Amino acid sequence: MPNKFQTIGIFGRVKNSGVRETLKALVQFLGELSLKVYVESETAEVLDHQDIQTLSREDIGKKCDLLIVVGGDGSLLHAAHAIADYDIPVIGINRGSLGFLTDIHPTELNKIKMILEGKYTIEERFLLTTTVEYQGEIIGHDDALNEVAIIPDSIPHMIEFEIYMDDQFVCSQDSDGLIIATPTGSTAYALSGGGPILHPKLDAIVLVPMFPHSLNSRPIVVEGNKRIQIIITPHNTTSPRLSCDGRAFLNILPGSRIDIHKKSRKLHLIHPLDYNYYETLRSKLHWGQKLQYSE
Repeated sequence: MPNKFQTIGIFGRVKNSGVRETLKALVQFLGELSLKVYVESETAEVLDHQDIQTLSREDIGKKCDLLIVVGGDGSLLHAAHAIADYDIPVIGINRGSLGFLTDIHPTELNKIKMILEGKYTIEERFLLTTTVEYQGEIIGHDDALNEVAIIPDSIPHMIEFEIYMDDQFVCSQDSDGLIIATPTGSTAYALSGGGPILHPKLDAIVLVPMFPHSLNSRPIVVEGNKRIQIIITPHNTTSPRLSCDGRAFLNILPGSRIDIHKKSRKLHLIHPLDYNYYETLRSKLHWGQKLQYSE
């Protein structure tokens, strides 16, 4: 079967020498396979190769069949935002601390070759798209693969807000904030906030209150196609911030309306054939291993 991945993009946020060395090894490895390779322009600056072809972050999704990300989950999140509007699949080589999304070890580049030969599984991960409206005017818009979070400004304080699902009132809350997470994000910020782990194939969204004033406020899991509306009530005396995948991009004025729903395009995440989601959970969360009983 001919390889459908003929043009490969490479992306990495270089924070340490390990990432740099893996990037260099990957470029050489793919070059030996006679594939067309483009390195994201900022990534290429650290490689010291004169003959590397580069593309801007904005053009990677337009011209490549496959994107390989070297780094941690944060690097893959960063890349996902760049290609969110394209159908280019992504492979992650883990050079971070966790690696829920970047699951290929740097010494296992042979798995990249197997993927290029068609030996892989592909998984769809949905994103959330968020729009902020104030007094009838759209003042902000962004996407999130992990989570949308309403968080305090520079000083922690209670935020008063109301939650609606498809225009049906759910509840009002006083808390430090709210995390609205995808199954992908359920092992990230939402997990540290006490939320449940959602299997990646679930079509669901979890809402996790952050330090709620009322002890009966608990995380809730809802169907993935729900349209979630958050109203920051006019009684708030300060403006919380809205964060998408850790990027605090907007201060939200009291009286603002936040609309969150599933993005139509999905991220296509490629895994080697031996990928095991539960093994990933065991190794990253230090769960107990299978017991061996003697006869």
